[in-house]
Amino acid sequence: MTVPSTPAPRTPAPDPAAPATHTPEPDQAAPAATVPWPDLLAAATDDCLAALLEGAGQDWSRPARDLDWTCRATLDHLALGLTGYTGLLVARPRDRYVTLFASLDPQAPVPACLDGLRIAASLLASTVRDTPPDVRAWHPWGHSDPAGFAAMGITELVVHTYDVTRALLVAWTPSDALAAAVLGRLFPDAPRGHGPADTLLWCTGRVPLPGLPRRTEWQWNGRVR
Repeated sequence: MTVPSTPAPRTPAPDPAAPATHTPEPDQAAPAATVPWPDLLAAATDDCLAALLEGAGQDWSRPARDLDWTCRATLDHLALGLTGYTGLLVARPRDRYVTLFASLDPQAPVPACLDGLRIAASLLASTVRDTPPDVRAWHPWGHSDPAGFAAMGITELVVHTYDVTRALLVAWTPSDALAAAVLGRLFPDAPRGHGPADTLLWCTGRVPLPGLPRRTEWQWNGRVR
């Protein structure tokens, strides 16, 4: 495997969740109701796609870290998930997934695939912005609202970007601002006392935490609380 040159550092994603008069503590998740979810989803998209683009010249046929998918197949999973969450918010089913499935051109180069992911994420962000907060739609891990589906989209982007960048040896870690908002919305039982990014990676079975082994099973809780 070819190790890419050390990428130039990027400015961390902004923290639109933090009020101007107060900066949360590192492990303090902002209340879900105060988070501008479309903006946070856009920030997650920019940060994750920039990291993935750094590895565009690598071998994407290798497994995405510990997943059964290749790095390239993981992009297809992201496209399907982001578009599926959009469809759920539009169709608002009570007991099933939507029948719309998104896929990326299997012959397209990685940068073009990332453009497709940006489209899918933008569609989700726009739908979240335009959907009333009292709307509910089915999801197997908890019927959810627009904020919940935005948080799901951010989680998908962050954890799978982590998987792919680790496989491609690209230096990247999730933003604490993104992680804190997601933890507050989808992981109410997340352990305290750790950095938000590390905690999110623990909650999704990616890493251990001090005193807490790596999880072998996990799921978020999308239910509106």
